[in-house]
Amino acid sequence: MTYMEEKTVNSRLIFDGKVVKLYVDDAELADGTPAYRELIKHPGGVCVVPLDNEGNIYMVKQFRYPFKTALYEIPAGKLESGEDHRECGIRELKEETGATASSFEYLGCIYPTVAYDTEIIHMYLARGLSFGDQKLDDGEFLDVIKLPFEKAFDMAMNGEIPDAKSQTAILKTWILLNR
Repeated sequence: MTYMEEKTVNSRLIFDGKVVKLYVDDAELADGTPAYRELIKHPGGVCVVPLDNEGNIYMVKQFRYPFKTALYEIPAGKLESGEDHRECGIRELKEETGATASSFEYLGCIYPTVAYDTEIIHMYLARGLSFGDQKLDDGEFLDVIKLPFEKAFDMAMNGEIPDAKSQTAILKTWILLNR
């Protein structure tokens, strides 16, 4: 074992939820020292920057319980077991905004909380949009907000969009469009 590794000695599932599983692990550091780790296992997700031909982005505004406020975010959702992340992004874009895209470009992935969570979020840029009806999940309430992309970029830069996946995907898109 190198100094960059930790060995799991024992792992106990202490919560098995609808979205996450929480484990408490006993680990061993590279020098043999015992360590305690709390680990959230999450199936991962996808987020999408929907950009129309006029340079507008379509965001969603929805209430986020942990922060007790409504936040601006790009459309996103949780991966289902075994689901392809591209297909998940296409599905979530349609469900949340009613949009379909002729172009769906992969922007990479992020690990939003590396210290204790296995979640990986895949990011896409959707262009060539056409709109139909939303197909929101039961209990999902959100508003679709159309903004000039430059305004969304400014909001990400000045803290009006605190959501990490939205900030990252918007900034990556900005760089891609302005190279």
